[in-house]
Amino acid sequence: MTYALGVDIGGTKVAAVIIDQHGKILYRAEVLSNRVDREKMFKQVVKSIEIVLANSSLEISDMKGVGVGVPGKVDRKNGIAIFQNNLPWTNFPILERLRDYFSVENIVIDNDVYMAAFAEWKVSNTLDKDTFVYLTVSTGVSCSIIHEGSFVRGTGFAGEVGLFPVLADTAPNGIQTLEQSASGPAIQRLAQKHFNRSDITIQDFFDEYRKGNPAALATMSEIVKSLAHGIYSVICLLDPHKIVFGGGVINHNPFLLDLVRKELQHYLIPEQHATNRMQTSHLKENAGIVGAGLRGMECSVRLSKSSWGV
Repeated sequence: MTYALGVDIGGTKVAAVIIDQHGKILYRAEVLSNRVDREKMFKQVVKSIEIVLANSSLEISDMKGVGVGVPGKVDRKNGIAIFQNNLPWTNFPILERLRDYFSVENIVIDNDVYMAAFAEWKVSNTLDKDTFVYLTVSTGVSCSIIHEGSFVRGTGFAGEVGLFPVLADTAPNGIQTLEQSASGPAIQRLAQKHFNRSDITIQDFFDEYRKGNPAALATMSEIVKSLAHGIYSVICLLDPHKIVFGGGVINHNPFLLDLVRKELQHYLIPEQHATNRMQTSHLKENAGIVGAGLRGMECSVRLSKSSWGV
């Protein structure tokens, strides 16, 4: 059996898993993040790895590779976490620090959305030559593109669809960014505005929507319109063979995708209709960490599906 270690670093927690060559999670450990001190935050990353190794009775030398998913801007080549707005790191040399601490070389880092995209691409039914998009709607909104087996990175900021201006009914000029309109925090702010309640949570809002509350229906209509507008920009630009939707907002409320599909009918021309183009995440909350493990296992420039039997 081949093992790899995946680490998912977030503002709330650090998770580490050991996976096999099929992407199956064998062991898992989680520790809390430290959002105040950069060295204490690094120690939490180390701690998560040490715990999962201890749980497994395996050694770091038993791992074919280690993949580390980091939010925000990442310098993959030099292994630096450049900027993370929810972590106490700026230009933090995480790759060098982990290599020094564990005395292993086969470690790769990448943005956490790219890690999730890699895992979802692995289990998708797309061909190696297809264009694949993974779009996450969570605390932020972002996407990652894999075209003909390689990530599309542009100059390093490709996929930041959350910055794209979209229709937003209650915005001052009727337009704001997709992230300001449809991310988790944005949904909560909209719900507070429509309900005129500062204490309403995002879960309260979805519960009220399911009950048919008129304020919730109006809020949802605005959210879906913004989402559909943003997704239509992706379709027009890339015409991808598949778009997989993940992130906490979608994973916990998969019915959103049907609403977006319906709204998209206002935009799509016949040539843009594609059967089963849009799907929800297969791996859900494990996409990022499984992707990190798989990237660690492959540690190659060229992505491949062949080693995972799909």
